[in-house]
Parts: sequence; structure tokens; C-alpha cells
Amino acid sequence: MKEIPGPPTEAQIEDGRLLFAGECEFFFGSQKIDQLPPIGRPEVAFAGRSNVGKSSLINALTGRRALARASSEPGRTKQLNFFNLADRISLVDMPGYGFAKAAKSVKEDWQDMMFAYLRGRTTLERVILLLDARIELKASDKDVMELLDRAAVVFQIVLTKCDQVRPKALAAKTAEVEALALKHAAAYPRIISTSSETGFGIEDLRAEIARFAVPLETSGEGQSGS
Repeated sequence: MKEIPGPPTEAQIEDGRLLFAGECEFFFGSQKIDQLPPIGRPEVAFAGRSNVGKSSLINALTGRRALARASSEPGRTKQLNFFNLADRISLVDMPGYGFAKAAKSVKEDWQDMMFAYLRGRTTLERVILLLDARIELKASDKDVMELLDRAAVVFQIVLTKCDQVRPKALAAKTAEVEALALKHAAAYPRIISTSSETGFGIEDLRAEIARFAVPLETSGEGQSGS
């Protein structure tokens, strides 16, 4: 059985703070798998159902109000958006999934493109899989976990909108997804609870992401994409 890691240390929290204090800017958008930017910095990607709060979380992490923008029509955006954070790591905003009104062909295109990206991107260190703490897991969430297993990409579940859930219910939700993560070969077993509104869990997630960033003393050396 997987051992669930403990929370980040003070030093790791500081590493996360320093990383996300750096400049962060959009540098590439890809609607097709053959249009990806050149391999360069390590990458951490964010995936989640439409309306899970992905854009809000990315904005909260980077301390910017409108770095990532939510689509007014969930399921319409099929673009992979790449953001350069401090020349040390790239954050990748993946299109939302689970959009009920989208055509079947759009859903299939999403899965094909995402699987190709997940399987072929050698710099992809981790996928942050966002789940809404307020609602039950959907079939599409479980499908994406299976897709990540098949792609052999480590993913970590992060709960969003936790400020809207009572402590007892949040504890039960956390236990539920921890048990689920233990059943998936590609799942990192530690769950992080967050709130973009209150900042709850943000420094914890920053510390987790900072583990994959290029060290300060070597950042900027041999990195492609800007």
C-alpha cells in the first residue's frame, strides 16, 4: 500500500513562496498536438471538470486576478495554455472536461488530444487533478483517472472550493478521495484541500509544485520557450 506523505516543511513552503513570487505570463497556446511548444522547462498541468474552479485556482496560486480565464461556454475551449513561471517551470492549463452539452466529437477530440499530450510530453512532471469538494465524483472524473493511469503520468488530487464545505463533510470527502487515489497506480496519495477565495491550502500546493521547478542557481540556463 502507498504511504501517504506528510505536509510540506517550512523550507518547502518558503521555496513555494519564492517560486510563485516570480513573474508568470502566458507564452503559448496549442489547439493541436503537433503545435506544442518546444521541450524546455519542467511542466505541471492542471486538469478538471468544467466549472471546477481551475482558472480561479491558477490565479490564486500566481497572485494574479486574470492570468487564466474561464470560458463563458464550458466545453468550448480546447486549447492547452502554457504559462512561464519565473523561467523555472511551466504551468499548463488543460481544457475542462465533463461538459454535458458538448458534442460527442468534441469530447472524443479532448480525450485524444489530452492522451497524446500526457503520453508524449517528457517534461510533464505531474498533473494536478481538481475535484470540487462540494459535489460527488462524476463518471468523467473516474474516466480521467483511468486515462492518467494508462498514460503513466503521476497525478495528484486537489480539492477546490473547500471554504464552502463544513469541516466534517470536508474530512469525509478527503477520506473518500484518499481511498480512491490508493486504487490508482498513477495517483500520488496525498490530497490537498484548497480555496481560491480564502487562500486555504494555496501555500501547500505552491510548495508541492515548487518541488519540480528548476533550481534558482540554474534557472534560465538552457531553457526554451519564454
